[in-house]
Amino acid sequence: MLKQLASGGGISNLTREAFKKAKKEFGGRGLQLPDMLNILKQTVASLRRLFICIDALDECTPKNRRELIESLREIVRVLPGARVFLTGRPHIDDEIVTCFSNALRVPLSPTHGDIISYLERRLDSDTDPKAMDDELRADIIRIIPEKISDM
Repeated sequence: MLKQLASGGGISNLTREAFKKAKKEFGGRGLQLPDMLNILKQTVASLRRLFICIDALDECTPKNRRELIESLREIVRVLPGARVFLTGRPHIDDEIVTCFSNALRVPLSPTHGDIISYLERRLDSDTDPKAMDDELRADIIRIIPEKISDM
């Protein structure tokens, strides 16, 4: 996020100096999350509005996900005009609500037709179409939507 913000209006002296300092430290370890978060908060403090979109949050490791969500909460605290849009599977809802109690949640579920369309597109783009006959293709398109609807 910091890189994207910096690319829009150049890198501030604060950011440049922080990266130089971290590079000189033992092993040139680079900036750590707390350092980056502080720079990010200072960078966004001058903005009127900020939109942060993160897709597939559930794919982060639990530790990293928790740190990211808490960092986002801190950004929203510093910049009330910030808006955060997150996507993820339902099992991470509690983590999000813990940090964003007034979060608006929109549950989405694919329809039977969505699943079939997705499968057909993926099967059509198979790099080895000869590895599958029509019967196997029909089984895949029939069985997978049934199994998903049982979940």
